[in-house]
Amino acid sequence: MTAKNSQFNHLKIHTQYSICEGALKISDLSEYCKAHKITSVGISDSRNMCGVLEFSEEISKAGTQPVIGTQINFSFSHNNLEKIGKISLIAKNIAGYKNLLKLSSHSYLSIEKNQDPHCAIEELVKYSDGVIVLLGGSHSLISDMILSNNISECEFLIQKIAHIFKDNAYIEIQRHGEIHEKDLEVKLLEFSSKFNIPIIATHEVFYLEEDMHEAHDAYICVGQKTYVNDTKRLRYSDQHYLKTDVEMVELFSDLPEALENNQNIPLRCSYRPLTSKPMLPNFNTESSNVDDELKSQAKSGLAVKLQDFILNNISDLAEKDLVRKKYEDRLNYEVEMISKMKFSGYFLIVSDYIKWAKSKNIPVGPGRGSGAGSLVAWCLSITDLDPIKFGLIFERFLNPDRISMPDFDIDFCQEDRDKVINYVKDKYKNKVAQIITFGKLQARMALRDIGRVMGLPYGRVDQLTKMIPFDPSRPLSLAESVAMEPRIQEAQKEDPTIDKLIKLALKLEGLFRNIATHAAGIVIGDKDLTEIIPLYKDHDSSIPIPVTQFDMKWAEEAGLVKFDFLGLKTLTVIKKTITLIKEDGKSLDIEKIPLDDEKTFKLLSSGETMGIFQLESSGMREVLKQMQPNKFEDIIALVALYRPGPMQNISTYNNRKHGLEEPDYLHPKIESILKETYGVIIYQEQVMQIAQALSGFSAGKADILRKAMGKKKSAEMDRQKKDFIEGAIKNNIPKEQAVYIFQLVEKFAQYGFNKSHAAAYALIAYQTAYLKTHYPLSFFSASMSMDMSNTDKLNQFYEELKRLSINVHNPCINNCFADFVPKGNTIYYALSGIKAVGFEAISNVIKEREENGKFLSIEDFITRVSSKDTNKLQLEGLVKAGAFDCLDKNRAKIYHNVPELIKQSKNYDENLELNQINLFESQTNQDFKISFTEQPEWDEPEKIKREFESIGFFVSDHPLKNYKQVLQGYNVINYQEFIESSNITECMLSGTVMAIQEKKTAKGMPFAIVKFSDLSRMFEFFIFSEVLISNREKLSPGKSFLISIKREMLKSGIERTNVSKIFSIDDIKEKGISNVSIEVKDADALKNIKNEIAKDGKTSVSLSYNENGKNFIFKLKNTKNITSESLKIIENQGFLTKIVN
Repeated sequence: MTAKNSQFNHLKIHTQYSICEGALKISDLSEYCKAHKITSVGISDSRNMCGVLEFSEEISKAGTQPVIGTQINFSFSHNNLEKIGKISLIAKNIAGYKNLLKLSSHSYLSIEKNQDPHCAIEELVKYSDGVIVLLGGSHSLISDMILSNNISECEFLIQKIAHIFKDNAYIEIQRHGEIHEKDLEVKLLEFSSKFNIPIIATHEVFYLEEDMHEAHDAYICVGQKTYVNDTKRLRYSDQHYLKTDVEMVELFSDLPEALENNQNIPLRCSYRPLTSKPMLPNFNTESSNVDDELKSQAKSGLAVKLQDFILNNISDLAEKDLVRKKYEDRLNYEVEMISKMKFSGYFLIVSDYIKWAKSKNIPVGPGRGSGAGSLVAWCLSITDLDPIKFGLIFERFLNPDRISMPDFDIDFCQEDRDKVINYVKDKYKNKVAQIITFGKLQARMALRDIGRVMGLPYGRVDQLTKMIPFDPSRPLSLAESVAMEPRIQEAQKEDPTIDKLIKLALKLEGLFRNIATHAAGIVIGDKDLTEIIPLYKDHDSSIPIPVTQFDMKWAEEAGLVKFDFLGLKTLTVIKKTITLIKEDGKSLDIEKIPLDDEKTFKLLSSGETMGIFQLESSGMREVLKQMQPNKFEDIIALVALYRPGPMQNISTYNNRKHGLEEPDYLHPKIESILKETYGVIIYQEQVMQIAQALSGFSAGKADILRKAMGKKKSAEMDRQKKDFIEGAIKNNIPKEQAVYIFQLVEKFAQYGFNKSHAAAYALIAYQTAYLKTHYPLSFFSASMSMDMSNTDKLNQFYEELKRLSINVHNPCINNCFADFVPKGNTIYYALSGIKAVGFEAISNVIKEREENGKFLSIEDFITRVSSKDTNKLQLEGLVKAGAFDCLDKNRAKIYHNVPELIKQSKNYDENLELNQINLFESQTNQDFKISFTEQPEWDEPEKIKREFESIGFFVSDHPLKNYKQVLQGYNVINYQEFIESSNITECMLSGTVMAIQEKKTAKGMPFAIVKFSDLSRMFEFFIFSEVLISNREKLSPGKSFLISIKREMLKSGIERTNVSKIFSIDDIKEKGISNVSIEVKDADALKNIKNEIAKDGKTSVSLSYNENGKNFIFKLKNTKNITSESLKIIENQGFLTKIVN
């Protein structure tokens, strides 16, 4: 056999983009091709072209020819037969590639929500130019028709396609060792002979190595939502690995024509998709030139800004002229640079949709990233910060010496973002799309999915999954997690099924599991997008625009320009707060609040910043207390400093700010640059300014230095260092000093932050602080309404309201609303904040109440509220939260009767529809009665427990109140007392677990961050491995503990509190009370508690009695049976008790 005949081209590779089918990553395939000197391979993903550009680029780099194809579903109707199935297509040339783009896009864009993606067969005929079609194979439209014995219809379709495609049509023969293939092959060979269509040998490749079959089989089940042991599901043979040329040639040795046609396909394909430079969309303008339009809009915008914000504060005419010239010179420079770099259209497009949003009262963020450094952006309303006032640099955003696309990331009000996207969609028809994302089988998900398809018990898989640390900032692979977690290793040794689960999950980890849509990214093209990329449609999206099939990286590589439309919740909070302020009869323009408000800085300096954007973490609060900010620039610095690395400079900044340390400005030439930050280099902009001031760098060259320092590019750094020192020497700076300054700047620059971004976010932080200071009820109501589903956050807000002495009205069906609502000095708890209570349904309930009056009874509620707005979980949640206490205080009775209430509600509505109830009768309907099954009321501990289940924290009472004797016996103090008393170094606290998050240290040791709540406040502790491991099973939300802690001062001066032991209070109660002391004030009263101390047990009882200044202690001879309930009864009789441990 000749060398040529020994080659086989794998044209049917299913990459990871064949979701839950292809288990072959393009990167792995590229390495394989390079290592094995593969001549050509073809991509043929099922129902999409998501990976074609990545495949084209990566396979080419391996020295292998990429052949671009796909498999698309087509619908075919003939003789009352309707079928949908796959047909394989390959692009011969650029025309063929563009036709594949259109077909793949149409398969998604032209269908209804619940349909499988497909095109009509007529579209294949329409877009046939430059396309090779493969008819046959396994699991295709043709094979399904043959195996269903629809032979005449099949022949009709083959003839129709062959007539159109002529020598670009092949009959596809495959041999995977699957049961149906032998009969299928006989018929396909018959069709080839009958219709004179050449045959071609192909092989569907789903994975690289043969030993991947079992894992791939489980992967298929994940996609099909079925089980491995399901006998009726789709199964593939174990032959779908990437076979060698020798294996394939031997497999088809009896069909040399099929092999020859396979070898010739790459020779017929002359095109692969290439990456492209950005293709900027066109901005429609009345003027003939976008550069002229940019100049015109920027100048008119500057005139308004000068008038409204700058010149009105200057009285001296000469000074006004100087300031005006300064701004106009900067503007002209920026306009010229933007035009020269051909980005005028980009600025105008962004400005256009931001101006539209603002005209519709949609809140827009002040800026994000380096874009706030542009004066043109400010004048075009893209940003809200004056870059000259805050020392922001344009070249940090756009640099002629470093050509890259400008990138404005725009924050919009979360609720209104979609309106802005729809505006852009309508303005640039067929040129706008969202960006696709691919969800991966990460460690936890891989275990859950594979465990499910293996049929393992949910509880066991869930237990195993929770052993994988969840830390988005430092995600661990499954292999790393297994290596770090002894419990998983033990489970593997003890249970072969768990061992198999983990081995399969390890093989599948990292593969794609599902498709979603990017939260913010939008692309806008310069032409119809189907000319550039394939499109997809997300029918679950709230935005009716297509989605790219390429992810963000590859969409940009294809030349599309990305625009970020970010939904920022804080902007919605600000908008809602202002709305509530207006409803209270007041007015506020958030853009005109003073940036030097004394009360706002007092709040910030107190560290009580819960709810304030960017400044609410516990660490940030401590820093604020140390910094005592008193000017807006302090907030900018803090946003920039509070990150790993630069955090070490916070103490230096604070000491210099408060005069405890002298600022070091390094050189008089740069004192003005560093004065604002007391000589601490915080911002990337400062690095650039220092290079300009000391060494005469241009702004563009200074930005290159900034980037080189930040990225630690050694070769570039050496060049920049040489230029920096030479420039400094020319400015009469000694070489030694220049070297010293360069080294210092280099050290800081590694952590330098973008001041433009810090300033923009500092402004939002300040605005929220201002609202919390001056309008706390409106601010908290808006904030809590925006975090309705975040129980942990609601709990934090609730604790903050308690601290501020703001009343919260407990959930009540007659007084509360769907949202959190402020009235007087009270915030009314949102009923949709109760678990399982839907916002829309409860809004309908509130609407009925507001239109027809408060509910008078449970029966009244049932007859007036539609059964569509009630369900079992919802009613149970409302009952447990106490929302029906105003109608009936026996929660247990209502809860037990919920099924009956649901039944009666449905019956009542049905009777209404049948007109069996007089519609003109009073809606309360006196004759309508529900026969309740009586139930004893829940006691206080049960009430609190149920409230916690429905709300997620404690509103009406706290469970620790039920453990009074235990807390007294162990001399427990509350957390507030502990933090206020610096002389307490060791003590016992108590706390109920609110939330727990387990993580791993860098060395793999487990630890947990646990949020506790006691009678004073919420607090948080780190619990490390030994204590965690011994209490892991007991640590769960709602459980109460005694916490033994020790406070110590580290050498660094930082105070640390360590948890040495924790004890379950329930365990302590179960063990009983070992020693108790009862103080007797009246000896005659002892008879009242005789029964409580009569029974023998395990508790030593001492009676203390004081007479005439002498204290007598009597210890009972026999130990007694004393319980917490006994002590309650004893205390109710007026005795003082104390548990002694």
